[in-house]
Formats: sequence, structure tokens, C-alpha cells
Amino acid sequence: MEKPFLEAGRCVGTHGVRGEVKIDPWCDSPAFLCGFDTLYLDAEGRSALHASRLRVHKNQVLGQFAGVDTLEAAEALRGKIVYIDRRSAPLEAGRWFVQDLLGCKVVDFDSGAEYGTLSEVIPGAGANDVWAVRRPGGETVLVPAIPDVVCEADVAAGLVRIRPLRGLFDGEAVEVRDAD
Repeated sequence: MEKPFLEAGRCVGTHGVRGEVKIDPWCDSPAFLCGFDTLYLDAEGRSALHASRLRVHKNQVLGQFAGVDTLEAAEALRGKIVYIDRRSAPLEAGRWFVQDLLGCKVVDFDSGAEYGTLSEVIPGAGANDVWAVRRPGGETVLVPAIPDVVCEADVAAGLVRIRPLRGLFDGEAVEVRDAD
């Protein structure tokens, strides 16, 4: 089941004395978080922060919010998780929110054999993300989240279909493909 409000970052401090809040974004980029007019302080969307200004600063987001205009008011937000409303963030086809992928069953695209459960998405540093797939016995296998491997994701059904590189799940030597 898709969550209506998604974790998007954490308030990690203040900036200046006029109530600006530093947010460590949990998005593909800090600029993504700057595209929202409202952030929320709870997973149900009951406690809204109406942004008068959001801007990128050193891989963080600085936010000025209605009613938060003093250092003390900004400091009170330190440590709080901020959420976005899913309806305000449509995605292109073939893109998913990490929170929707976590917990999905990972199966072979061709045979339907089950590999395990997607337990973590590790962001790529300049390359692709890596998905941690927890096997039924507890072992974790790291799978590159690239188009050659990830064939489709049906987050509504809780299912991801992959064609793993040879050796990831069967103990064989891993096939290395030349980049053409």
C-alpha cells in the first residue's frame, strides 16, 4: 500500500537568526524538495509547514516557513522529519519512490523464482543506485539498479522483476560486460 505522505528529509539545524531551518533532504536532489509549497511534520499530513521560501545551500535545503520567524522557533524543529504529499510529486514512468520499493518481493523476470525482499536502496555516488535484496536465509545480495537488470516494478502489487547479472544469486563468477 502506498503511503500518502512520504519522508523527504530531516531538520538538522538553523541558519541565521530569522527562523530559517536547515533540512537534510532524502531526495534525488535538494532541488526536488524546493519544489514544494508545503511540507508536513507527520506521516498523516496533519501538521503543515507552509514554505515562504525554500532554497538549496551546500547540498541542504534552507527553509523559511510561515510562523517560524525566530531562532527559537526554528530550533524547535531540529530533529523533526519532514514529509511531502505524494499527490504533489508525480513521477515519470519507470521511476519510483524508494519508500514504495522497500519491502517489495524481488523475483526473476523470466522464471518467476523468488530472490528475496528489497530491504535497502543505496544511492549511487555518480553512478547507479544499488538495491540490497535480503534472501530468505538472511543473506543480503547487492543488485545494481540499472535498466539491464531491473525489468519492471509493480509497487502496488509489492513486486519487482529483475534479470540479475550472472553470478549474483547462484554463486557463479559475475559476468562483466564491456561498456560500448
